Amino acid sequence: MKFTKLILGIGIVSSALVSCKSTKTTTSSTPTPAMITATDGIVAKKGAMSKEEIRKWPHMDIYIDSVPGISLDKAYAFVKNKKSKTVIVGIIDSGVDIEHEDLKDVIWTNPKEIPGNNKDDDNNGYVDDMHGWNFLGGKKGSSAPEQLEITRIMKNLSSKFEGKTKNQIAASDLKEFERFTKIKADYTKKIETANGNKAFYIGLKSTLGKANDFLMKKIGKEDFTLVEAIKYTEEPVVKAAMVYLPRVLTGKESLTKVIKSLDGGIKYYSSQIDIMYNLDFKGRVTGDNPDDWNDKPGYGNNNVLGAGEDELHGTHVSGIVAASRNNGIGMNGVANNVELMICRAVPDGDEYDKDVAKAIRYVVDNGAKVVNMSFGKGYSPHSDWVYDAMKYAAKHDVLLIKAAGNNNEDIDLPDYVHFPTDSPVNGATEITDNVLTVGAMTRHFNENLCSSFSNYGKTRVDIFAPGSEIYATVPKDNKYKSIQGTSMASPEVAGVAALVRSYYPKLTAKEVKYIIMNSGIEFHRQVIVPGTPTPKNPKGELKSFDELSVNGRILNAYNALLMADKMSK
Repeated sequence: MKFTKLILGIGIVSSALVSCKSTKTTTSSTPTPAMITATDGIVAKKGAMSKEEIRKWPHMDIYIDSVPGISLDKAYAFVKNKKSKTVIVGIIDSGVDIEHEDLKDVIWTNPKEIPGNNKDDDNNGYVDDMHGWNFLGGKKGSSAPEQLEITRIMKNLSSKFEGKTKNQIAASDLKEFERFTKIKADYTKKIETANGNKAFYIGLKSTLGKANDFLMKKIGKEDFTLVEAIKYTEEPVVKAAMVYLPRVLTGKESLTKVIKSLDGGIKYYSSQIDIMYNLDFKGRVTGDNPDDWNDKPGYGNNNVLGAGEDELHGTHVSGIVAASRNNGIGMNGVANNVELMICRAVPDGDEYDKDVAKAIRYVVDNGAKVVNMSFGKGYSPHSDWVYDAMKYAAKHDVLLIKAAGNNNEDIDLPDYVHFPTDSPVNGATEITDNVLTVGAMTRHFNENLCSSFSNYGKTRVDIFAPGSEIYATVPKDNKYKSIQGTSMASPEVAGVAALVRSYYPKLTAKEVKYIIMNSGIEFHRQVIVPGTPTPKNPKGELKSFDELSVNGRILNAYNALLMADKMSK
């Protein structure tokens, strides 16, 4: 791309800071540094990317690489000779492998606590909290299965309303009964779907298994091709599998391996049925009452590790934010000069509002200036506790970054609110101005820009960031893996926020939120709306990318630092 085309994207943005949702019109005439944000002339990268390129795509530059990364190399070049301040980033998640080769040097250590003496040396209410706190409790490395919030609510309301009709309900209970009716319908639909999906995977495994046994005997090898399999189409066991064989026999792996991978789907939906939607499942081991804010203060323990490979989420998120940079191993995190404070509060199931609110307050009280929250759910019975915690974070100048969710839904709609949220009333207003909600995007700078799973919303989603094919740290044996989700997009933003706060520590959380939202790359084109492709309409619905978030922008670290530099002066 020639520089003459790039200068067309130079723009001026005001540094006035009113509510960050109202960023289109400003009242200050103070310009920011020149930033290149327009991409109208950019053509998406053509040709296949190598495995190594795909692993590094989130850090690429749209103008240099034709890939919509966050321009991280340019960002570090800009601050090369500037001083930085260590920033503590709170990671509220499933737990983190703090001994991972790429994370061990960036883990926060409580300077006021003496390890292993079984005393609360700093009098913060948490004993031996050397690297954070585990609000889920349990032994080191143990898993934390839990029900979904809808199941917990269903259990509570069933004891009062199950088997009753509207005519049997007292007038004072009618509103709550109507809520029960709605939740029961949603719960019933979800558990029926889980049962149906489990049955499908079991049936698919059986069908493909029979065909595979037959074909291996006839062809004489395990790694046969689709062309070889088609020769036996008239055989009953092969004919029954032919609707699936063209989709799974792509040449990348044998049918035997495909069949084995189906166990993951069976396990996933079995877990939903046996645990997440099980009304009688009891998972909590902390001994406190999750519906009582004051019950057993300091519950949990200091074991911040998750359950290894079964709970890789928090370790992956942590690597995206701050895996040690340029150490010659693994991958580079977004931010340098940061320390990660770990709060284990997200189980395999839905998190409790009490744990989330306590975790936010914990990281705030212990010095975090940026907090990543890659979790969420559709119901929040104690949302007021979380709202209070968000306001507490705002009062202490802490920026909260949260994932928008992976249900490919418009979360501006009342029925699809993704908790925790800073906009509880249909996205019309924010209860506080220190929360950034992040949608996920792909490496494809065209109509496929939005990740197919990502939630979106013109008022509730603030910005999009890389969230598909994200390579980062995972637990046990210093491993790495590529996974996807808005959970991966959120820490990209958290990393940039930490970078800004590190080099420009005088900027407030509100100002950093404004910078991230308004320094992003533009994309004024139509994209496929997540969740709209169907068998009848495989291409899906097209909508301008500008309509899927507040400002219609893509995270850019370089531009964020440019704007921060100007505003700090």
